[in-house]
Amino acid sequence: MDDDDETYLLLLLSDSNLPTGSFVASSGFESYIKHGFGGTRDDKSNGTDRTTTFMSDSISAYARSALPFVSDAHRVVRGVTTGEDATIEEDIDDGGDSKSEGYPEGYHYLRKIQELDDLYDVMTLNHVTKRASKSQGVALLTLYSKGFSNPYSATSTVTSTMTSLITRYKTLVRAERTPGHLPICWGILTGALGLTLERSLYLHIFLHARSLLSASVRLNEIGPYNAQQILLHVSRGIIKTEVERCKDLRTGINLRTGINMSMNLESEDPGFLHEGPANTWPLGEILAARHDLQHSRIFNS
Repeated sequence: MDDDDETYLLLLLSDSNLPTGSFVASSGFESYIKHGFGGTRDDKSNGTDRTTTFMSDSISAYARSALPFVSDAHRVVRGVTTGEDATIEEDIDDGGDSKSEGYPEGYHYLRKIQELDDLYDVMTLNHVTKRASKSQGVALLTLYSKGFSNPYSATSTVTSTMTSLITRYKTLVRAERTPGHLPICWGILTGALGLTLERSLYLHIFLHARSLLSASVRLNEIGPYNAQQILLHVSRGIIKTEVERCKDLRTGINLRTGINMSMNLESEDPGFLHEGPANTWPLGEILAARHDLQHSRIFNS
């Protein structure tokens, strides 16, 4: 993919009109305000301070917990798009080590994605965050199949394989056989579209920051012009710092699904298994978990 194609794809993915469901999530910000952090809501001058403080803490925590999963899911999918295998295993979630006929040994791409999804589900500590993550995750899979697939030209074998993989995975999510969390589905989507991992990580955190500022506007904490000022002058440095800090982190799951894969674990920093995803903001988890206890609320998380 050349720079022009990637730039155009970034514009499409950053479109606020994409039906991903992010507008219904505040990532715990509504609960943060209702619990009185950052001063009382009667003091409107504190709105910007409350927003930027929460945004900084939330981005830092989310990047550390989610980006390793985005990276690994992206790597698995890129293994498919590079054409090492052109078939999709039919019986993925059989609970055993059986090998489907015509499916080469070790090429269990969907199983690896499921392992990542299950690990993220275990590491997500509260039900509110899980609910929002699953809702937005399956929306991304639907977005690929309904919005980004190409009905106007003949599809290549790799494109057909990728469509089959995502359709199959969406079926598993709908059947509740795998969670379908947002970071994993974002890695799948951007890997399938050919976006580089670096751009995928940066855009994911940018969209998280933008979603927080959108929630702040809807909560009447800041105005729309102030939100754009923060996104340009404050968020940019935070996003860059956190992506740079977390871009080399991995989940620790062995992604090798066969020889000749584009993933070379031996070339990674040997310490990456000990510096994987982590929850670094317990207060944020507690506040997010208390979201449903509010007397009235605008967002579902």
